[in-house]
Amino acid sequence: MKKIYTIFALSAAALAFAQIQKVEPAFWWKGMKNPELQILIYGKNIANNEIELSDGIKVKNIQKVENPNYVFLTVNTNEISVPKFKINIKNKNKTIDSYSYELKQRSANSANRKGFNSSDVIYLVVPDRFANGNPKNDSQPDVFEKANRNFDGGRHGGDLQGIIQNLDYLKELGATTFWSTPLTEDNEKTYSYHGYASSDLYKIDSRFGTNEDFYRLSDELHKRDMKLIMDFVPNHWGLHHWMIQDLPSKDWIHYWNDGEKGFKRSNYRQAAHFDTNASESDIEGCVNGWFDTTMPDMNDSNPLVVNYMVQNAIWWTESANLDGIRVDTYPYNNRKGVTEWTKRVMNEYPDFNIVGETLMHSPAHIAYWQKDSKVGVIEGFNSYLPSVMDFPLHDIMATAVNESKEEWDKGVVRIYDVLTNDFLYPDINNLLVLVGNHDVNRINDDFKGDVGKYKLVLSMIMTMRGIPQIYYGDEIGMQGSKTVGDGDIRRDFPGGWKDDKQNAFTENGRTAIQKDYFDFTKKLLNWRKNKTVIHTGKTKHYAPENNVYVYFRYNEKESVMVVVNNSDKEQTLSLKRFAESLSDSTKGKDVISGKEFSIQNSLTVPAKTSLIIELQK
Repeated sequence: MKKIYTIFALSAAALAFAQIQKVEPAFWWKGMKNPELQILIYGKNIANNEIELSDGIKVKNIQKVENPNYVFLTVNTNEISVPKFKINIKNKNKTIDSYSYELKQRSANSANRKGFNSSDVIYLVVPDRFANGNPKNDSQPDVFEKANRNFDGGRHGGDLQGIIQNLDYLKELGATTFWSTPLTEDNEKTYSYHGYASSDLYKIDSRFGTNEDFYRLSDELHKRDMKLIMDFVPNHWGLHHWMIQDLPSKDWIHYWNDGEKGFKRSNYRQAAHFDTNASESDIEGCVNGWFDTTMPDMNDSNPLVVNYMVQNAIWWTESANLDGIRVDTYPYNNRKGVTEWTKRVMNEYPDFNIVGETLMHSPAHIAYWQKDSKVGVIEGFNSYLPSVMDFPLHDIMATAVNESKEEWDKGVVRIYDVLTNDFLYPDINNLLVLVGNHDVNRINDDFKGDVGKYKLVLSMIMTMRGIPQIYYGDEIGMQGSKTVGDGDIRRDFPGGWKDDKQNAFTENGRTAIQKDYFDFTKKLLNWRKNKTVIHTGKTKHYAPENNVYVYFRYNEKESVMVVVNNSDKEQTLSLKRFAESLSDSTKGKDVISGKEFSIQNSLTVPAKTSLIIELQK
């Protein structure tokens, strides 16, 4: 990047030949709750001309910024009665350029769309590493980085077509909701595959496909009664975003005068937001610091920036018929700005769901960011964010299961202790529960390929409160170490490429151990689909003894007993201890094995085994 801030000099010649280069959003919809639409018009010295709308449409406001290449034009869509109108650029009463702007009709009941919830199981993929359905788009002329599957940090070719071709695999597995890391264009010169340094928020990266391919993915998911979550990154954009290359104003990003070309790395101290002892410099270091050298930090104290990103989220929700949004690095944003973004999107879609990445390690810290937080209210803060990620549970899950010997504060006691903090959350059913994603060690790497330990973990996250999320390949035992690097935890899914020697998308293509992983996952996920008692039931748990954790999920109609024997020895439980939860139940059936148990005096559980018992009278 030669310049991070550019203002073109005004010249008479430029006035005469100003051209519209970009209009964002490119189109909009009638019938939004907020009828105001702010249209960004970009072109060389465009601000030095007059703007007039056709059909007698009134301009509510024209806002100019430091850079004359930008104009922000606001209209009231309720006052526009035509489906299309022209934005005319005029100089001395002469029209020198125009853009035909369309106001579409919203889909029926769009405002009342239902978001993902605790009845769902989310399947997360890194699209570049999942499946390559169209090798022709692996390298594209409009972006810098070309395909190189031999480099773990390079582009491997996975794309939207590859995802679409394998949706039946996900359906069979029992996943109900699909989430991909960002799909919008990331035009960094290297390490662009992850998508978190967007260079165009309105365009799908050409190496993944087109906007139309993304819409097709949405349609194909919905045909299968599955949902779609899109990954958004309001905190930072990519260094090669077209607006970063020619900033509307210097305060569009957090520009550090004492940094290198405006860059200063974030201190990553997210707790500074609510730490009553925090210094102003620590708060600024977290909120205004850049996440990385190629990721300029957006100034979400600037109303134009916030409005741009609000409209972008609504535009994708309408055009791609989204069922939810995942927000990257949520606590790195300015609280006021990201709260406004969240509130405005949720105002348009009251039954929608947005989950924020809250990569913090204390339940109180996580609870602070959930809507109507009992922690946030202490200082009068409400994020309006419906869902947060339960990283405290994630942090201890692998450690707990790896500890087989009975100790006071180890093993499954760690899990029990995390859940004793549930009183902090205003909506425990709207916690996203995970044991792995694209930023952390793979769970099966922590277990060194021990499928028994994986089964213990999966049994818990599929029966606990909240919305479970699994990471692509966990269901076939894929491993990968964060200490080796991000590329290792984002390996290619076997069978996603035509020249792969093995195809784990098919039953015949899986090894015996992969089949064990897959079959267990499939059975549990498909059982969970229709179990309201798991989706919204209450929880009652019992302090672990002998490294055995017992909890019940129950409602007025049914009850499920979950027994996790994390010990390396067989354990026999006296059922008298659980009398208040067993009530008048006399027998039960294990969901996985189908084995029936007498629920009267005692229950024997093999070492390193879980039981999910549907209780019967």
